Amino acid sequence: MPQQKRKKDNFVLQAGILAAAGIITRIIGLLYRSPLTAVIGTQGIGYYQVAYNFYTIVLLISSYSIPSAISKVIAQKLAVKEYRNAHRIFQCALGYVLAVGGVASMALFFGAGVFLENKAAVPVLRTFAPTIFIYGILGVLRGYFQAHRSMVQTSVSQILEQIANAVVSVGAAMLLIQNVMGTMEMPQDEELQVVRATHGAIGSALGTGAGVLMALLFMLGIYALNRKLIYKRIERDRHREVDSYGQILKTITMIVTPFILSTAVYNLGGVVNSKIYVDEIPALLGLDSDQAYNNYGIFSGMAQTIANIPIAFASAMASAMIPSVASFVAAGKRSEAREKIGVAVKSTMVISIPSAIGLLTLAKPLTAFLFPSQSDETLTYAGYLLMALSLSVVFYALSTLNSSILQGLGKVNTPILNAAAALVIQTVTLFGLLYGTKLDLYSLVIANTVYSGIMCLLNQWAVRRAIGYRQEFVRTFGIPLLSAALMGAAARAVYELMFLLLESMRIALLPAMAVAVAVYFIMMLLFQGLTEEELLGFPKGHLLVKIAKKCGLLR
Repeated sequence: MPQQKRKKDNFVLQAGILAAAGIITRIIGLLYRSPLTAVIGTQGIGYYQVAYNFYTIVLLISSYSIPSAISKVIAQKLAVKEYRNAHRIFQCALGYVLAVGGVASMALFFGAGVFLENKAAVPVLRTFAPTIFIYGILGVLRGYFQAHRSMVQTSVSQILEQIANAVVSVGAAMLLIQNVMGTMEMPQDEELQVVRATHGAIGSALGTGAGVLMALLFMLGIYALNRKLIYKRIERDRHREVDSYGQILKTITMIVTPFILSTAVYNLGGVVNSKIYVDEIPALLGLDSDQAYNNYGIFSGMAQTIANIPIAFASAMASAMIPSVASFVAAGKRSEAREKIGVAVKSTMVISIPSAIGLLTLAKPLTAFLFPSQSDETLTYAGYLLMALSLSVVFYALSTLNSSILQGLGKVNTPILNAAAALVIQTVTLFGLLYGTKLDLYSLVIANTVYSGIMCLLNQWAVRRAIGYRQEFVRTFGIPLLSAALMGAAARAVYELMFLLLESMRIALLPAMAVAVAVYFIMMLLFQGLTEEELLGFPKGHLLVKIAKKCGLLR
């Protein structure tokens, strides 16, 4: 196979490109989250996160699933070289998101007061409304290029989106606070603190919209550059059957709707949890609502934000899996589909298991490194929350991947039912813990872990039933876990030693992380958890193989 074709067909490499972009965007997100938190405070972060959760649900219902759904439909046409029909699907999808996105934006803007009981967060939610309309167009463009098994365009657009988000979020928050308050100082009056936090959160919401707009402009530019090539290929299409726009719109609706429901229900947990924590429980127990928003900012804006970083690889792998599996299924190649699923699951576990162990062993110094402006008490609290969240990283990674595998296999309703069952159980668990115990934010951690764990088991079982797939256990789970445990022990030992010498958590963290990466890489090769072929599948795989051979870890 020619090198160029081999590279294009290597969906692990394409997923790695998207994952690298996802990790970069999350790192950028963490880097700007620290100055943003310093500017608007944890209360402002709380308002932003609660509004963001509701914005996310409306986005999920209207546009968020468009890239995955469109990539699947178009990939099926490309697999049989129906280029004209593939492009007609793209055009219909644009019309679909313009209509649905417009309605969703209006609903969010005028219905913000219905979604949120705390009036201070209502203008923040309204600020998100135009972003939904813009994101729909962006999603179609991303899905179109993903269907061609090219993740570079989406990856670059994600990085540009996050850079614009970071710059505008902090800048707009500072300008709004300065303009409204006349100073950046935190007022003593509680009502003025609410006003300050609200306008800071609005500035952050403006950053989200600016980021999506920047990404859209980039993707439109990429499409314009490829337009001649796209239409030239359409002209060479000799297929006589051309799908009508009505038929295509019906297909899109039938495919997109299950994707939307699955993704919406899968992500509904965050909205339900925030609603219970900041509205229902304080009202029921007579607690301070503003303090609840402040606490939720620590959980969602700090601990959960860090925990979401390693899940980026699973999300990227999931995006790459859908068109790949859909193409194999459309061509009747079920054995090839099973092989791809096995590679995807192993690749995801190779990344997510050591990530979870790393978060468990280095939680507080990592939190202190990323949020230097916070008090030691807040950092300690966030660090313990992050440690408790570490197990859910593996569960979320595997359940996210398997949801997309099921969608690629055509089992689009199964993830919906599994997510709904998990949501009911975690909601009952959360309400019982908050009402009957004093675990406070740890109740949210337990609910997240319960939800992701149930989803992980149900989706894994469903994939096995759908395609007769059984995952190899030792090299997929056992060796990565053993290697990660040794990695965690080495990293913690180095951190403690460096901390004794330097008395700085932030400086001691860096050599500990470097040692962690080296030890895990060495252990995986010594225990034969990775082959040379598998290493080549990762980004910079040739460099990794070269290093391993020089060190005598590969023959």
